[in-house]
Amino acid sequence: MALYSLKMRASKQNCHISGAEKIITEEKICTDSTLLLQRALHHSKGSPDYINLKIESIDEHNIEYLPALPVKSISVDSATTGQKKILEILEQLNITNGKQIMSLFKHTYNMRGAMLLNVDTLERLEPDKQRGIRATYMDAEDSACPCDKNHFAEALVLATKVANTPHIIGEICVSDDPDYITGYVAAKDIGYVRISQLKSMGSPDGGRIFLYRGINKNVHECINYLEKQRVIVKNIPPLESTPSLLSQNNVLTKITADLQEIHKKNLYRKITKIDTVQAPHITCHNKDMILLASNNYLGLINHPNIKNAAIAALKEFGTGSGGSRLTTGTNPLHISLEKKLAQFKHFPAALLFNTGYMANVGVISALADKNTIIFSDELNHASIIDGCRLSKAKTIIYQHNNMADLENKIKLADTANGIIVSDAVFSMDGDVANLPQILSLAKRYGLLTIFDEAHSTGVIGAAGRGIVEYYNSSLKPDIIVGTMSKALASEGGFICADTLIIDYLKNKARSFIFSTSLSPAVIASSMEALNILENNPSLVKQLQSNTAYFCNCLQQNNITAASPSAIVPIVIGDEKKCSLIADNLFADNIYLSAIRYPTVKTGEARLRAAIMASHSHNDLSIAANKIASAINSIT
Repeated sequence: MALYSLKMRASKQNCHISGAEKIITEEKICTDSTLLLQRALHHSKGSPDYINLKIESIDEHNIEYLPALPVKSISVDSATTGQKKILEILEQLNITNGKQIMSLFKHTYNMRGAMLLNVDTLERLEPDKQRGIRATYMDAEDSACPCDKNHFAEALVLATKVANTPHIIGEICVSDDPDYITGYVAAKDIGYVRISQLKSMGSPDGGRIFLYRGINKNVHECINYLEKQRVIVKNIPPLESTPSLLSQNNVLTKITADLQEIHKKNLYRKITKIDTVQAPHITCHNKDMILLASNNYLGLINHPNIKNAAIAALKEFGTGSGGSRLTTGTNPLHISLEKKLAQFKHFPAALLFNTGYMANVGVISALADKNTIIFSDELNHASIIDGCRLSKAKTIIYQHNNMADLENKIKLADTANGIIVSDAVFSMDGDVANLPQILSLAKRYGLLTIFDEAHSTGVIGAAGRGIVEYYNSSLKPDIIVGTMSKALASEGGFICADTLIIDYLKNKARSFIFSTSLSPAVIASSMEALNILENNPSLVKQLQSNTAYFCNCLQQNNITAASPSAIVPIVIGDEKKCSLIADNLFADNIYLSAIRYPTVKTGEARLRAAIMASHSHNDLSIAANKIASAINSIT
């Protein structure tokens, strides 16, 4: 039977992105090559500018078959704890200088292969220190589809070969995949020991060290085995069958299965670390990128007046509030900000919450109960949905911004104890709720109204006062919910209403009563941001102008785009395609979020562009062109 070694290596600007290899029969060459190329092209570390695909015939008589190392899993709560576990395991291998070995790990991050280290002298033995040593020509006996990266199986194959290499007494590995934080220590004496966390999620840093013990003149024997010996590893166990906490806990088993299903549906989410202040340009993964995903709509996050206000409050009142608002957590800043928010929104009173999410959950669950009927727009934010669920009210969903459907459902419900709740600006579509008609229906049928202005404050209306100003309405909702974490460049949520409702919420809203209040620095930041917004309506006009310009740039590239707010949705549909487009844009230095289920409906995945007043037209034009190119390359 003819066998072939199939190897894929992908890199960008000489930095490793992805690699994989298989030992396959002739009939699998075409399909597996295509699948490995797809894997190379769509990696979380970006799109490569160089892909090497090598196909080489091998003599099956030269293959060494090895049993897989026994597997053990250790669950830890942090990368620091995980690294301590490595030191303990090294001591079991009679390696007493583990700390010195781990201090060398940073030198492996940019290597294409592994460090070969004499554990007794700490001398590096690889001939090419930049390239390192690559263990190659290996596969599992019954390997999986090459399009799906199985970190565990691929790592166990490599670890088994390395453990059987002459003069190697152990191996330490941390994955360089930003989405994979698990690593391992492996040796013949201890098997393959998985450690659940060895770095922070999103970190691209990773590498491996082969631990050598022996005289240096035998190094060539070790390297020759690693780089040339053909190996197939038998009896790779499924990860879920390995000894770990999972075998003792059905909840953890379910969690593992759920995560696997999320991955399969292209719905897995990850944390990405941004290394600079959120501005039109950021530094992320050591690259300068145009940021099109931040809710810093007015570009105030780094405003010197706001930072100085926070510093002054910090000096006067300290770092924390010390308690909930109803115990010791109210200082003069809290009272002043509530008054200012109420004045800005033209309401009698306001009440602060720790987040916009907590404000929605708090007000809805306090005002509604099992005898209430809530009429909720189908595209309302998750915080509204969760508030409805917690209230135990009957919730009737009406079609998005469809006033005929809303009225029909109000008539059928026939309730005198009802609430209409809606986003003001819908967070994933960017469109504006039909305030005049909702208020008209509410008055006609005697219903309370709640509008969430998280994405409308500072964004719509001539002076950024929100949906009432946007419609130039003489009428207002009964309650508006807002946040300071977007246009106001700080943190926290708020509610504006009449004094009766505010007094009731102080006594009934659990997310208000049972939370330590916002810190003085956060309150002062919000206050100063509100001052800047009131005194500089030109910021709002600039934001609105930038949004119109960006939509026009997209339209010139034949991309459908329009928005009355700062949110510009670019609907792709397919979740996998949307993720690939976002990944390719990230590789092309455009930071733009891919929004998928459950944030939007299945099959309605989209790129969500968030515009800032501080964006330049040049940045927006560049971004629009790259977005169009990325979409066209996939679809």
